[in-house]
Amino acid sequence: MKSYLLTLSIALSLLAGCRKAEPVKPEAAAAKPPKDPLAIEAGPDLMKMLTLGQPSTKTVQVTLQVAGRVEADETRIARVSAPLGGRITDLSAVVGQVVRKGQVLAVLRSTELSDTQSTYLRAISQQQLAERSSARAKRLLDEGVIAPAEVQRREAELVQANSEVNALHDQLRVLGMTEDDVDRIEKTRKVNSTISVFASIDGIVMERLLTIGQMAQSAETIFVLADLSSVWLVADVPEQSAAICQPGKAVEARIAALPGHTINGKLSFVSNVVNPETRTVRVRMVLPNPKLQYKPAMLSTMSIQDTAEREKVVPISAIVREDNQDFVFVQTSANAFQLRRVLIGEEFGTDRVLEAGVRPGETIVLDGAFHLNNERKRLATSGS
Repeated sequence: MKSYLLTLSIALSLLAGCRKAEPVKPEAAAAKPPKDPLAIEAGPDLMKMLTLGQPSTKTVQVTLQVAGRVEADETRIARVSAPLGGRITDLSAVVGQVVRKGQVLAVLRSTELSDTQSTYLRAISQQQLAERSSARAKRLLDEGVIAPAEVQRREAELVQANSEVNALHDQLRVLGMTEDDVDRIEKTRKVNSTISVFASIDGIVMERLLTIGQMAQSAETIFVLADLSSVWLVADVPEQSAAICQPGKAVEARIAALPGHTINGKLSFVSNVVNPETRTVRVRMVLPNPKLQYKPAMLSTMSIQDTAEREKVVPISAIVREDNQDFVFVQTSANAFQLRRVLIGEEFGTDRVLEAGVRPGETIVLDGAFHLNNERKRLATSGS
């Protein structure tokens, strides 16, 4: 009996020992936190490839570069039109020709002009007849032959005749005849059906819209003249960049046809409306052109400069571009880094403006971010 009890005691002791040594089940162990895919610890060799530091502050100036072109100053353009309907018999100017104010550009033959001249000559004859009749009536009144009422009637006829002559005289001037031409018709009593068309300004012929033999309607444009002693340099700025465009902003321009020639000036005009088709805003600067070296339709490049400001910047080598977003590596410990999304602005040389994402005093990877990001991707792929 004692032997049986001793054997049983030994067996229970062994069983208790086996239970104490039994391993802990996996579900009972604490769950291991997942690894952050944006974090990485750099080894000694990789640390040698990195340059650490903080974003710097520097003075930057935004420059907007857009395509431009030379255009004629719209305030210096004149349209020379036919003063009345007629057939063109002569044209004495071609596109590109320099003309002077008062120079004859075209000659028209018009039946309307000859009819008006004939009416004017008849009105002069009626005026002269009314003058003689009025003078005779005054003499007869003095002699007591006629009554005062008859004198008044003849004087009224003279006034009406004078009014008709003056009206037709003005009409001939409106039709394009000079004062000398009108006087010549009055003296010679000959009708002239041709009329000259004169340049209204000093300038260059930009367009000639009719040819010899064509019928020109009254007020129809025959020539377009432009004074190119001052021209416009015009550009269409995308609406998202138009905020920096204000009258008075400095502009530096280069014209492709004039290599090595730099133009400096200021914006004189910024449109208050957006072109709904191109989503652009029209801007321009006035360009003095005394030598006529700037010709309409010449292409140029315009650089519009914004006001200089102090901004926080980081080198381009610090920026990691993924999924159309910008990131930098922020140091979290001696050799540990965290990939963090940031907001990046304009580019200035080898730097970019850092608008948000890095707190003051934080250290980031200024150079070598490319290598560090490749190592992060490799570890994430291998599951290490």
